[in-house]
Amino acid sequence: MNATLRWMDELLSPFVGSPGSRTHVMMRMVLALLSVLMLCVLLMDATVASTTELDPYKVLGVTRSASQAEIKKVYKRLAKEWHPDKNKNPEAEDMFIKITKSYEILSNEEKRATYDRYGQTDSTHPYSHSHRGFRHFHDNFFFDESFFQFPFNDKGGQDFADSKYTLHFNQYVNEVVPDSFRRPYLIKITSDWCFSCIHIEPVWKEAVQELEPLGIGIGVVDVGYERRLANHLGAHQTPSILGVVNSKVTFFHYAVVKEHLMQFVEDLLPQRLVEKVTDKNNPEFLKSWHELNKPHVLLFDQVPSVPLLYKLTAFAYKDYVHFGYVDQGLSETTDLLRKFNINTYAPTMLVFKEDVEKPADIIQAKGMKKQIIDEFISNNKFLLAPRLVNQKLFDELCPVKQFHRRRKFCVMLITGEEESYATGNEAFLSLASANTNDVLRFAYVYQRHQQPLCDILLKNKDGAQQVVILERRNGAGKVLYKPVLGGWNGSKEDKHKLLEELERLQKDPSILKYDAILPKLNNEFASMFLIRWIHTAYDYLSQLIDDLLHNNWREMMPLLSLIFSALFILFGTVIIQAFSDSSEEKQPKSKANESSKSENGSSSTSNTSSSRPPRKSFVEVTELTDITYTSNLVKLRPGHINVVLVLTDATKNILLSKFAKEVYSFTGSLTFHFSFLNVDKHNQWMAAVLEYAQDAMQIDTDEDDLASRKVDYTGYVLALNGHKKYLCLFKPVYTGEDLESKLEEEGGGSRSRKGMMRSRSTTLQIHHKLDRLGLWMERLLEGTLPRYYVPAWPGLDKITVNK
Repeated sequence: MNATLRWMDELLSPFVGSPGSRTHVMMRMVLALLSVLMLCVLLMDATVASTTELDPYKVLGVTRSASQAEIKKVYKRLAKEWHPDKNKNPEAEDMFIKITKSYEILSNEEKRATYDRYGQTDSTHPYSHSHRGFRHFHDNFFFDESFFQFPFNDKGGQDFADSKYTLHFNQYVNEVVPDSFRRPYLIKITSDWCFSCIHIEPVWKEAVQELEPLGIGIGVVDVGYERRLANHLGAHQTPSILGVVNSKVTFFHYAVVKEHLMQFVEDLLPQRLVEKVTDKNNPEFLKSWHELNKPHVLLFDQVPSVPLLYKLTAFAYKDYVHFGYVDQGLSETTDLLRKFNINTYAPTMLVFKEDVEKPADIIQAKGMKKQIIDEFISNNKFLLAPRLVNQKLFDELCPVKQFHRRRKFCVMLITGEEESYATGNEAFLSLASANTNDVLRFAYVYQRHQQPLCDILLKNKDGAQQVVILERRNGAGKVLYKPVLGGWNGSKEDKHKLLEELERLQKDPSILKYDAILPKLNNEFASMFLIRWIHTAYDYLSQLIDDLLHNNWREMMPLLSLIFSALFILFGTVIIQAFSDSSEEKQPKSKANESSKSENGSSSTSNTSSSRPPRKSFVEVTELTDITYTSNLVKLRPGHINVVLVLTDATKNILLSKFAKEVYSFTGSLTFHFSFLNVDKHNQWMAAVLEYAQDAMQIDTDEDDLASRKVDYTGYVLALNGHKKYLCLFKPVYTGEDLESKLEEEGGGSRSRKGMMRSRSTTLQIHHKLDRLGLWMERLLEGTLPRYYVPAWPGLDKITVNK
């Protein structure tokens, strides 16, 4: 010590004068204080190094995925090996301490998770700083963030207790969202340097301490490290508090007080989870077990409102149990209290199954804890013989076999809802009520609601009741089963036969000799699409109104932008259409007298009243030959139709001229092609094609006459769809004047005059054959014509020679 003081005097004498001066003494005190501080810092760094160097996984020699059983087994072995009383190694004591400390960390799930995430626990870090003690700055510079932070709480920096509630994006999506269908979540959005977060911290801690034991999920999101999750939740400012139920996010907009937070969580839950039960509605409540296919639970308590813990339990088990609440302080519940002999000094829970007069189980405790209620409800989730109404219930009642000791056999009654099945159903229920074997599960199905399942299992197809014993083998639907012979009508003989089969099953499971793949069960309680859509629309509108009331404009901007864009497009289209219509009305209407030329050079004038603007000033008609046959029919593009006129050499000019007039108004359609077929050359092809349209080719003549004379195909029109292989047929109808009969009525005339009249009559008849072709084309365009399908188009290479 004296040597140290002499060294200080020699060091300070050139600067502050003689050793006895006042300045010299003060400076020596400052140097001594600095030396002590430096020594403390060095000791603290050594302590930090020694504590952080402890790797519990390495000390115990286990992997990070090791289970608690493996860790405990290794710890017992190492502790026995390195115990100082048995191991005389000088390092045994230190090693034993490390082993004990490592097991203390890894045996505690909370400490282990903290260590896995941050490499330390609150006990291994001497300052209890948060996991953000050091941050990387640029590439090679680190700084201790805690040096710049103010002591916002008792531990300095962010509260370390929030670390176990920290949420990450993947954790929220994969864990919180699915779990929110069973319990609500309360999430706090915070960040560093958030002074407003300091004020709500005490209230938040108090609310968490009261809500977490009730089963509420707690989460904390740090915007500085989980910006993606904060944006996903819609939280753009700190602090924010929100709730998540059924994957729906709801923000807290009130003063941060514990009572408000409690009420906020309660309001997150759906309405009518718990029904208020009195003496008047109790019979209807308990008797609804058959309709709802659920056990019913009654809670008796003296508080007027339903406790939050009971509501949370009802939300967690809403798919299994129907909940009711009885206020013991009301005069309308005295008969219920007397009937079930309820002790009014402690809350009581009764569970009712098929027997509505006697509870199946009862629990009574001064302080109802969540663990006690969960265990009570879990043991009574199902009726004694529930109806299989969906696949989820079937999976839970009849689980897939995993091990020999965990096998479950399902005794299934296939029955109906009618009154004639009531006796058999009651007998099956009495048998299920007497069952005490956990290996056997009794259930029933209505054949009308689960017809695919019953068709596979039923051996007796006469519609009678049937009992089937089955065991599920895998999740793909494979089961081993055996129907009980003789059907089921609930008689003593049937009961005795079923009990014998079940007794044999216990000794020899191989009696299940049939196997099958069962389909998925129909969900009998699935709501209609319209109802689901209404609920979704209601939730969306409520969220929209909530955002408007609390001025959440950041969230509203995308929706408002979409609405205004849709309105702009709608009104813009209407305005443009109005101006275009007015301009079209001002333009003079020109008469549609266009000339169209056919392939042989004949032209015709077409007057059409159709409003469809033609794209061509002529009708392009090509001849269907063996050269153009493949491109114009066989390999015609999908959706395109070739309209073919059938003619002869003698009628070619007349029919082509009339054909051009009738189809001219349809040339604006790009899917129509126009051709003609010379029946003098291809009569065999026409006969082969029209064999598939025999009902349209009926002729009022005898078969002998039909075979003796040749069918006249002149004036027929075929609409051929080459891709889909079908045709539509137009048969000519003469609508003109019969000149031959007129000539006979006039009394004859010269022979030359009669010949001229007959020639003129023939020409007019040919001309009028296509009078109704325009109407037929309209029906073709509408798709209302009958179609005649052709298996394969016949070849056009054979030519019929006229003799």
